[in-house]
Amino acid sequence: MEEKKRFTTTLKRFLTMLGPGLITGASDDDPSGIATYSQAGAQFGYATLWTAVLTFPLMAAIQGMCARIGIVTTEGLTVTLKKHYPKSILYVMLLFSFPAITLNIGADIQAMGAVAHMMVPQVPTFAFSILFTAILMFVIIQYPYQKVAMILKWLCLSVLLYIIVPFMVKQDWATVLKSTFIPTIHFNKDFLIILVAILGTTISPYLFFWQATMEAEDMAHSQKKVFVDKQILTNMKVDVNVGMLLSNVVMFFMILAAGSVLYKAGIHQIDTVDQAAKALEPLAGKLTYLIFTLGIIGTGLLAIPVLAGSQSYMLSETFGWEAGLDKKFPQAKAFYITIILSLLVGLCLDMIGISPIQALIYTAILYGITAPVLIAIVLHIGNNKKVMGDFTNSKLSNILGVITLLLMTVAAVAVVYFQFA
Repeated sequence: MEEKKRFTTTLKRFLTMLGPGLITGASDDDPSGIATYSQAGAQFGYATLWTAVLTFPLMAAIQGMCARIGIVTTEGLTVTLKKHYPKSILYVMLLFSFPAITLNIGADIQAMGAVAHMMVPQVPTFAFSILFTAILMFVIIQYPYQKVAMILKWLCLSVLLYIIVPFMVKQDWATVLKSTFIPTIHFNKDFLIILVAILGTTISPYLFFWQATMEAEDMAHSQKKVFVDKQILTNMKVDVNVGMLLSNVVMFFMILAAGSVLYKAGIHQIDTVDQAAKALEPLAGKLTYLIFTLGIIGTGLLAIPVLAGSQSYMLSETFGWEAGLDKKFPQAKAFYITIILSLLVGLCLDMIGISPIQALIYTAILYGITAPVLIAIVLHIGNNKKVMGDFTNSKLSNILGVITLLLMTVAAVAVVYFQFA
């Protein structure tokens, strides 16, 4: 009885540590990310499984830096950039980030509408897209930060659906383990493009802004005034590491599902998530198809508020507008209008002829260009004693940060090269 009580107490304490990091990690596996991972598995089987292991510590290091910046400064990354760095850097970040985030939102809305239409063919895709957009607007505007954060935490469960799929078909686990821990690299254009796409999808700049801002919001919403100490930073590390681990576990199982079902069946080209779902149904059964489809809707509902919210915080913090998901619409009109506009523009992408796959390509290019610059800035802020005081980066964080910077720089060069090669 005593052991059960201790376990319950430990579990409760662990769950209370989870917050912005968990939401950030889970939102990284949005419908556009699922399309990328599905294509990786369909095109190359198990050959890219090792990327889930490689990117985990890199993601955790960068998001951990952003979280620490938010906690120590109690301000978003945009405000820190604005205060301590030339405004030109901030404006360049905004210039590239806004189109990328809007395209990402559009691709996700279209993906949700497409899979919902597959489940209920009588209702057209655009009608579902409008419905999901309206639901998201209502929830974001109507509910305060604490309620939105709680809803997002529950939606994190939707990504767990993807872990089930590979266990519903026969697996060669020895080959899976080998592919996970022994990297395979094919030096051809298609394979290198998919590696770049995985890096761009996994380490996305908008998540840096969201992480820092949400940590700052959490500090602001703490019921008692707290000072930064070891315990707060330890809790943050647990939260971020769990969130990034969840993100990469889902990524791993997505690649595994597509590799073990689609690749083996000779289906090597997946452009959209609804294609992946359609292809899964005859090969892996109705239940697998249903789980996959519900997961796409759940992750879209989770990721889009993060995308739209991060964009609105960036703009509001840049121009000094009143901002915050805890504020009512009349208190932060510009903040909420920015969210509404980003959702509406995203919704309209399909109507102006930009397909989800085009949106993803453009997003990858824009993220690829901005990521190295932003990672370099985050590294600099994390080591800047004027900003961080006694809470600068550890040696391990800096090593992982530099590795991430080098990889993302190579990826950025590759993205540009492959577009014009």
